[in-house]
Amino acid sequence: MNICSIINIMQNGGGDIMKKIFKLKGLDCPHCGAKIEKAAGSLDGVAAAAVNLINQTLTIETDGNYSGDIFAAVEKIVHTHEPDVEVSAYETRVKTSNEVSSAKREVIQLSIGAAVYGAGLVLTHFTSLHKYIILAVLAAAYIILGGSVVIRAVKNILKGRIFDENFLMTVSTIGAFAIGEYPEAVAVMLFYQIGEFFQDMAVKRSRGSISALMDIRPDSANVQRNGHIQTVSPEEVRIGEIIIVKPGEKIPLDGIVADGVSMIDTSALTGESVPRSVKKDDEVLSGCVNGSGVLMIEVKKEFHNSTASKIIDLVENAASRKAPAENFITTFARYYTPVVVVLAVILAVVPPLLFGEQWTDWIRRGFVFLVISCPCALVISIPLTFFGGIGRASRKGVLVKGGNYLEALNKVDTIVFDKTGTLTQGVFDVVRIAAANGFTDKEILQYASKAESLSTHPIARSIERASGEKSDNSGLTGYKEISGHGIAVTDGDTEIAVGNEKLMRRFEITYESCDDPGTKVYVGVNKKYAGCIIISDKIKDDSQKAIAELKSIGIKKTVMLTGDSEQIAASVAGAVGIDEYYAELLPDQKVEKLEQLDNMKSGKIAFVGDGINDAPVLARANVGIAMGGLGSDAAIEAADVVLMTDEVSKLCDAIKTARYTKRIVMQNIVFALGIKGAFLLLGAFGVAGMWTAVFGDVGVMIIAVLNAMRILKK
Repeated sequence: MNICSIINIMQNGGGDIMKKIFKLKGLDCPHCGAKIEKAAGSLDGVAAAAVNLINQTLTIETDGNYSGDIFAAVEKIVHTHEPDVEVSAYETRVKTSNEVSSAKREVIQLSIGAAVYGAGLVLTHFTSLHKYIILAVLAAAYIILGGSVVIRAVKNILKGRIFDENFLMTVSTIGAFAIGEYPEAVAVMLFYQIGEFFQDMAVKRSRGSISALMDIRPDSANVQRNGHIQTVSPEEVRIGEIIIVKPGEKIPLDGIVADGVSMIDTSALTGESVPRSVKKDDEVLSGCVNGSGVLMIEVKKEFHNSTASKIIDLVENAASRKAPAENFITTFARYYTPVVVVLAVILAVVPPLLFGEQWTDWIRRGFVFLVISCPCALVISIPLTFFGGIGRASRKGVLVKGGNYLEALNKVDTIVFDKTGTLTQGVFDVVRIAAANGFTDKEILQYASKAESLSTHPIARSIERASGEKSDNSGLTGYKEISGHGIAVTDGDTEIAVGNEKLMRRFEITYESCDDPGTKVYVGVNKKYAGCIIISDKIKDDSQKAIAELKSIGIKKTVMLTGDSEQIAASVAGAVGIDEYYAELLPDQKVEKLEQLDNMKSGKIAFVGDGINDAPVLARANVGIAMGGLGSDAAIEAADVVLMTDEVSKLCDAIKTARYTKRIVMQNIVFALGIKGAFLLLGAFGVAGMWTAVFGDVGVMIIAVLNAMRILKK
């Protein structure tokens, strides 16, 4: 069952938990999103609530105790915090002309307000007009620029919500008007709106960096039915049907090429720009773009289980899982704003009352203090940085399921690898045949292939490939698959035994033990030893380089866990440079070994795997990393990070992106808090005026947002 299936169950039944997703059109403020999330999560009967700013969605999980109208409750909460945001049931859609027009109106309004303000400054400094005329011009500019802010502040106050950025901006600017600092009051609102514009632009950029992946969603599928080609929705295509994909079209569903040769563009899934050649019997994944030839593809997965559908779901839900730094900033802002408002009041009132100071001067200092104190720089830039980091990783072919996992990657100091399909290709090949007692290599392969012809094990397939022909199993009798030993079968009057050393001893066949690294398959014919087939799994081309690079970027220990033999494990570990290895482990033993390793290290531990049997270990690790190209659905869904190619080197990209993201987050936290702290002191002592306060608020926010956007260019 994949993630989409789980969501469907949670939406339509299958337990007490029900999930609903709402579209919040026009929500671009991380601070407001955090407030909506908190308010929705505190509703009676709501188990969890998560705002996804990238997709402008709110996901609500209700338990069996909720019996009200959830849509009405959500709409009320959203409009309490953001009256202009439209609430609707979620559905995937493209940007509408109304959204584009709204963005244009905001730019026009900002431009007009700035122009009127500029005219007011000219009248102030270069004419001798009556001050009330100048005041009227500046007031008009203030209304154009800040009218919506004041209205929101009043509405929030009436609803009992006082301490937010709208309140801070309204009180400080109206106060500046009251003490005669007219140009400064309008400047605060102008630059606040400029900061909001940069915020919206940055959010859209971050959203676009991730939502570009939504382009992999196929619009239709051309399916062959009753001798005709029908264009239908991908959801209507069944497993086993043949779809036709023309050059330039997206592959709508996962499948196997039934006919045709082409080059396909996999960059949307893997981040790799080099096209891949495909031919008959090759696997192709939905979301790739067909390049040159027409392909006929036999569908192997329904749409909700397809690669494109799973990736879309992973990306859409990534922003809902917040990093500790994001949660800290949200909590910090909740308590920080009321505290600074109280301090501003104390600053404005106490000196005049107790020490006889001038009211005008200290009230001005209080308003300056309010302007500087607005926490927008942190509240906006930190989520943007994580959005950007997730988007950057996505473009490199690494899907990170949330900011919390991106941050956790920074603390990983031990990485544990599965062997087969992770460090090795998972493709078994015959590398040598040790013939004995007059048998030839060809005869040994023929006997082994015939005995293994009824098995679906990868080793059986590798022997069949090496023999060069498909064995005829029509005459086989007495087929026995002996667990932990091998296969015994009779072909006419010929008895064939194929397996390990235990099987040879069981049938009392005198054999010669083989010391070559790899999986050994011993072959006996009519109680006589014929020889040994050595089968080996090839190491991936980038495994050694990836392990070396991981060590170079500070990973302290690399470990390999495998169910293979001690000899094979030692050979692979030595070849790729693994520090420690543990062999002959069952899936539950892998979990036990991981727990032992977890207790021995100081940082976090990551596990990298690709198979169904890796799912328990992936879930147990601090960070589970799945190989997504050929990995199993179970492994991908149990993991926190998915490498969309089967290249181990992508793990290095993921860790580097995580560290770069963390570095920008820390830069913004230190910069914003440091500058604001200094400016608050300057404002309290009367050194900083309203213009300085504007920079202390809006200037710091713009710099922090621009710094956050660097992750998109890295």
